[in-house]
Parts: sequence; C-alpha cells; structure tokens
Amino acid sequence: MKHKSNETSFCPVARSLDVIGEWWSLLIVRDAMSGVKRFSDFQRRLGMAKNILSARLKRLVEADVLQVVPASDGSAYQEYKLTEKGRALLPTLVALGQWGAQFMFCPGETHSRLVDAKNHKPLAKLEVRSASGESLGVDDIDLVIDTPTNPT
Repeated sequence: MKHKSNETSFCPVARSLDVIGEWWSLLIVRDAMSGVKRFSDFQRRLGMAKNILSARLKRLVEADVLQVVPASDGSAYQEYKLTEKGRALLPTLVALGQWGAQFMFCPGETHSRLVDAKNHKPLAKLEVRSASGESLGVDDIDLVIDTPTNPT
C-alpha cells in the first residue's frame, strides 16, 4: 500500500520521512557511511531483494542522498557515493543507534555500536541543546510554524 506524500507538510520530520522513512533506506545510508559502494555489496550485506534494493537506491539518488559514480577501480561497474545531503544524516543515524542500543537490547546482549575511528572510544551521547548550549528535554521545546516574510 502506497502512503500519502508529505511533500507539502509543514513538518520537516514528515518531509524527511518521504525520503528516508521507507523500509531499508536508512540501512542503505548506514552501509554507505561504512564504505559500501556497490549494488552487490549492499545486497549481500543487507540480504534484501534486488528489486527492493534497486527501488530504494533509485529513490535515494533522486533525493540527492546518494549519487552514482564510476567505479573507483576503473571497472565498468558503477558505485554509490553519499552526497553532502547524505553525509548530513550522520547525527540522525548516531541518535537512532544510541536510542536503539539503550532501549532495544537486553543487558548483555550483543549489538553493534559506532566508535571514534581514531581511538576506538565510544561516542558521546547526543543531546538536544539550545542555541546557548543548554541541554533541553521534551518539556523544554515548542513546535512553531515558520512562515515566509514579505521582503520590504
């Protein structure tokens, strides 16, 4: 069943889900951040059907999250590379991973985690902060709708 598009929504979360909210999409982005570049490597790592992978990759390319580039080894293959827009999803994936590690596993259960590549230390827990650096919780934020102002 096809969902209704959120492209006219006032909510940036809703609009973002049109691009990255489909099943598998964030896992494709996660693997691209881990260095996966080729269709066959995505398919092998994720174990997903080729037609679904093809559709998700196409959508991520159309949304400028990934781009198709010639193979780095000079072969006739094409590879997928994160764009600036795709790389900007890093905090989203880190936050989702930290949430999942905290709430989706039993104590002592094996799971993956991201670490600092330079020293292999855990990443600091992401926090929502005010413009002045103050830590904020759910009760400390409001949702407002920004409307364009007329230039004078």
